[in-house]
Amino acid sequence: MEGPPARRRPPRYPIGGHMADVVQGLVERFQLRALQDRYDTTFVLGVFALLNGFLSIALMAGAALATGQPFVFPSLGPTAFLLFYTPQQASASPRNTIVGHLIGALAGYLALVVFGLTQAGPAVTTGVDSARVAAAALSLGLTAGLMVWLRVPHPPAGATTLIVSLGILTRPDQLAVLMLAVVLLVLQGIVINRLAGLDYPLWAPRPAPPPASLGPATSPPGMAGTASRQPPDGPQPAA
Repeated sequence: MEGPPARRRPPRYPIGGHMADVVQGLVERFQLRALQDRYDTTFVLGVFALLNGFLSIALMAGAALATGQPFVFPSLGPTAFLLFYTPQQASASPRNTIVGHLIGALAGYLALVVFGLTQAGPAVTTGVDSARVAAAALSLGLTAGLMVWLRVPHPPAGATTLIVSLGILTRPDQLAVLMLAVVLLVLQGIVINRLAGLDYPLWAPRPAPPPASLGPATSPPGMAGTASRQPPDGPQPAA
């Protein structure tokens, strides 16, 4: 007789990414095991994402309210999510985040200068003409190319450059505040991820581990030794 089926363990990353590692570290740090045991893993992850997203933008919005400066802008949202959803990815490292947004801001401003749009106002109120289309295309192309050439990919920077080239933020002082907001968000990411016990970098991303070699010991169950039984030139057709 066969015994009862083995109980399937819940996946470590039920929604992908590495947010579960951050939450697990914070649960252990603040002794919240009862909360984790009582509720579904995905629910706990969602609560963390909700609270952390609220905190991230609320802090920036508070700074914007107090100073009258644009500390909140659309591309800050995906950056905040990336820092805690996939903190171990190179694109979420402080270097990639800060340099990526800096490239986007500078490329967007350069596009405004090239096409004479620094005083034109935002495209949502002035409309889109050929110069604006060219500026948006140039800014995004420069941002994508420079991030690849400099090995600092950070996808939300593609939105930052369009914020500038479409005329939403155009003055140098506004771009300086934009970068300050990015730095503050990165500091929050460092604090929370390190508090959770993750080896989150202070600047450059950690080098990726070498890929594991597949040998007989790592063959899937039921497949051990299969490779050694194949002819040198692969399986032969049936007679």
